[in-house]
Amino acid sequence: MPAGNRERIAVGYVRRAHGLRGDVLIKPLSDDPLRFVVGASFLTDESPPRPLEVTEVRPHREGILLGHRQVSSRHAAEALRGVSFTIDPGERRRLDEDEFWPEDLEGLTALDAAGVPLGDVTSVVTGAAQDRLAVTTPDGRVVEVPFVAAIVTDVDIAGGVVHMDPPPGLFD
Repeated sequence: MPAGNRERIAVGYVRRAHGLRGDVLIKPLSDDPLRFVVGASFLTDESPPRPLEVTEVRPHREGILLGHRQVSSRHAAEALRGVSFTIDPGERRRLDEDEFWPEDLEGLTALDAAGVPLGDVTSVVTGAAQDRLAVTTPDGRVVEVPFVAAIVTDVDIAGGVVHMDPPPGLFD
């Protein structure tokens, strides 16, 4: 799809204003530790989007405190509550060979070892120990499948399928 039509990726959202100078407390959604640095630029998910350039970064027990060139008062910072900071998909980190973006997995058809459709991957559930693929079966049930090599044996994004060898009872 042309670069101008690609959806932007949320990398964090504003939890609340902090202090009087327009700083905001954000909850990061990015796994890139260098995403929030002085000089980083984002677009908001507002309509129309507006650019924000980071001028200050401080750690906070509830997230990250950011100062922005375009936000200089508490009132302006409070108006950002709930607003997401976004990047172009091309700005994301490069993935390792066996890594996938959730949106690349959503919509794939899950097939069992015999090639029988189990359902469609409708979301990716991030977990502390492991991620899970939420597969919606033809009868509307949602089955969370551990995203481990022993069960998810192959991901073919180009082919639109994910091959699984689920343990007995998982889809019963």
